[in-house]
Amino acid sequence: MMGYQFDNLKLDKGMYSVAGQSFTGLLEKEDPSERYKGTALEGLDAYQRQLKRFDIKVKGAGSDVVDKFFQSAQSAVLFPEYVARTVRQGMEEADLLPAITAAVTSIEGMDYRSITSVPDKSRKELRRVEEGANIPQTQIRTQENLVKLHKRGRMLAASYEAIRHQKLDLFSVALRQIGAHISRQLLEDAIEVLENGDGNGNAAGKLAVGTAPIGGTAGSLTYSELVDFWAQFEPYEMNTLLVSGDVLLKLLKMEELQNPLTGLNFQGTGRLTTPLGATLLRTSALGTGKLIGLDKRYALEMVKAGDVLVEYDKLIDRQMERVAITSVAGFAKVFREASKVLTV
Repeated sequence: MMGYQFDNLKLDKGMYSVAGQSFTGLLEKEDPSERYKGTALEGLDAYQRQLKRFDIKVKGAGSDVVDKFFQSAQSAVLFPEYVARTVRQGMEEADLLPAITAAVTSIEGMDYRSITSVPDKSRKELRRVEEGANIPQTQIRTQENLVKLHKRGRMLAASYEAIRHQKLDLFSVALRQIGAHISRQLLEDAIEVLENGDGNGNAAGKLAVGTAPIGGTAGSLTYSELVDFWAQFEPYEMNTLLVSGDVLLKLLKMEELQNPLTGLNFQGTGRLTTPLGATLLRTSALGTGKLIGLDKRYALEMVKAGDVLVEYDKLIDRQMERVAITSVAGFAKVFREASKVLTV
């Protein structure tokens, strides 16, 4: 039956090295998910159907052991994709990047220039255009310097004999932690660009409590200074605050942040917002005594060169003593004034 041809696909490790195609993308090309609409397999992607084909259960109390992937040469080909997917899951669970990036750009090479517009105040304003007059223009141009891409990752160090009898559900926990570590590394790169720019003279404006235009006394933070900081963003909107742990404690002790409605929102959703409407994001990747305010719609672009990469040869051949799991990405400032740093 045409709808169940997933049982007859030939799998080999060369499927991981096809330029411009992911492993799952190739499976989908050979075995489109749309053929399974209205069947018991609807809702599974091509990779998940292969797991079903070889009766491999990767999660839950009844999950199989790692060795189940190696019951045949073909089923072993599925193991690197399982590792990559689980690492991605860990990255997503710990990922603050979607909350601070305006756009994500995927590229195939390593060279990329972002764009910016001339930040001339007169070109930001919405002016009335008199009859016969020229319409004001916004100049969009590419940045002078390339976006710096970095390879971030972790090494999976374990012998096949040590993990072959481990349940996949437990092994997934270790892989998700690797994903969380990679996510943290990428966040550090993003914060570095938000603060110091991407090499195109676009470092964020640096402000400090107790130094004009921010009032107060250095070392303390009150609601008044937070309002002063908020006022520096026009014509942008300070809708996101990245804060270090010590600054978050200062914020949470503000009387204004103890408003019952703010508390109810936190208790009901787990999300913290300030009375100014900005979402609070705590991270240890930011230095103590600092907070970064940004308009997430305009501040930062993430550039990705491919997806999570694993050394598939080693995984398929059970040579797992040292297997690199990596992600290549970089960040670019979109509009310089859309992010600012405040030192308490």
